[in-house]
Amino acid sequence: MKKILLILVAIFTLSQVNAQTSIFNSLLQKHVTKSGIVDYKSLKNDEAKLDSYISYLEKTTPASSWSTNKQKAFWINAYNAYTIKKILENYPLKSIMDIKEGGKTAWKIPFAKVGGQTYTLDHIEHNILRKNLFDARIHVGVNCASGSCPKLGNEAFTEKNVDVNLEKLMIAFVNDTSRNKISTKKVQISSIFDWFKDDFTKNGTVIDYLNKYSKTEINKNAKIGYLKYDWSLNGK
Repeated sequence: MKKILLILVAIFTLSQVNAQTSIFNSLLQKHVTKSGIVDYKSLKNDEAKLDSYISYLEKTTPASSWSTNKQKAFWINAYNAYTIKKILENYPLKSIMDIKEGGKTAWKIPFAKVGGQTYTLDHIEHNILRKNLFDARIHVGVNCASGSCPKLGNEAFTEKNVDVNLEKLMIAFVNDTSRNKISTKKVQISSIFDWFKDDFTKNGTVIDYLNKYSKTEINKNAKIGYLKYDWSLNGK
């Protein structure tokens, strides 16, 4: 009997996760273009749906029994949903960098509630995702709502699609000439590859990592430069 109850609870929990994720997915599909441009003005009109998803996050604690992919998808979605929420709370604005509360930037404000606890965006990214669920591709999953960020995918992450979608986003990011300028002998790449260099060099050099995704084969001794980061809002 106990085993049956556990199975039923697991099935109910899974259905809840899928149902709530589908709400966030529908918002992304409706208000984010394939190139990652967000229509914050129209999204503001759908803020009640975003709040419904956030209400689910507030009550949900990822279980240790969840697969790594399921946890990864949950936390990336949470990061992106709360980033969008913080933008909408301050909309209209020109940049996420304009958001300051108590002298703290958007990433250091404790406002993201998950499972009864309150986190900063920085904590979710650095202490949960990068530390406990490490995957260098997380940097194209979490979105900082800015022009130079990897594009925000217009599909919510799930246990089933997180690996494939992170791979697609990394390929798109590396080969996006507005964010990375790559040639055989010289590369001018996103500052993300500089700020989080340790994440991209665990199994080789930055060039080695880029060559996993770049359509242009880069020489191992190619000259590396980093592009100035565009913090303007990734909106229409």
